[in-house]
Amino acid sequence: MGPHGHNWGPAGKRGRMPEPPQAPAAEVTGWLAGRLPEDWFTDEPDITIDRDEITIIGTISLPESADDVDRAQMLEGRVTRFREETRPTRMRIAQETEAKFGRKVSWGVAADDRVAMFTTLAVPAMTRLRQPERQVLDTLVDSGVARSRAEALAWCVRLVGEHESDWIASLRSALDDLEKARTQGPS
Repeated sequence: MGPHGHNWGPAGKRGRMPEPPQAPAAEVTGWLAGRLPEDWFTDEPDITIDRDEITIIGTISLPESADDVDRAQMLEGRVTRFREETRPTRMRIAQETEAKFGRKVSWGVAADDRVAMFTTLAVPAMTRLRQPERQVLDTLVDSGVARSRAEALAWCVRLVGEHESDWIASLRSALDDLEKARTQGPS
């Protein structure tokens, strides 16, 4: 912190300090592939990485059951059992991963086309909005779609993610290609 409690950036300018360098996604997924127990999931886990969080979602199996067994209840029981039995190891892996890569770790499991998240990280995203943009958020709040401007903004982001998923995927792919080109370039 600078004088008077301000966060001063480079050359004494007010602003955010630069973020520490982040490890490439391939390094994170490679390390986790070696660290996660092989008997936890039926397939390689889905690992999603952003600036703040590493999300690990692994598929667990459900036994084939008779017709009279409620699959939703079976899934809930299997998820609960997995969560309880793996908790100490998951916590240890999360602590190691957070120390090594500087990101929080969230866990979840998938089965029967459902995903159950155990932990997730909610990160504030500050933004400045002009009146027409604020009016959109306020309309969502006033109509009861959202409880606050923050929730309304999150709702808008989810909506864009759902309806523009192909475009977002294309952007992510381009960013992955850029990261690959950077790691292969001169050091």
